[in-house]
Amino acid sequence: MRTPINYRKSSETVPYPDINKLKDPWIKVSIARNRVYIMDGHKCVYTMYASAGKYETKNGKRVSTTPTGTFAIQDARGDSFYNPAVKCGANNYVSWHDNGSYLFHSVPTDKDGHYIKAEAAKLGKSTAPHGCIRLSVPDSKWMMNVPAGTKVVVQKD
Repeated sequence: MRTPINYRKSSETVPYPDINKLKDPWIKVSIARNRVYIMDGHKCVYTMYASAGKYETKNGKRVSTTPTGTFAIQDARGDSFYNPAVKCGANNYVSWHDNGSYLFHSVPTDKDGHYIKAEAAKLGKSTAPHGCIRLSVPDSKWMMNVPAGTKVVVQKD
């Protein structure tokens, strides 16, 4: 039986890499695998459970609400936010596209700042609404240390 994914714990049991000591740091996101890979050149140095945007059918094609392509970590970041239009928020957010429209952040929170357990249960297992990339709470905190300009590659597979 697989160990359940705990959104309150880091994805791996080894320490996080020091992003400032990596020679060629970048971030790879696999929408289909529900994973974020911290890369140093061609080598993966850390793997995080994630949930990217759900799939929708547009013009007869199945596409994710998370854009694919090459982006970069942006300056927009913060401790928490709440979006009343979608009735959820998150903690530890870092923008990677469109100045705050697409973020790495924790699993979602409700209007009172409590984690939404039904949404947290999707972490690492399935995509979720909207286009941001959800992470465990500790993983999202680590992501806040990634310098602006760091390359982010978002792929379908």
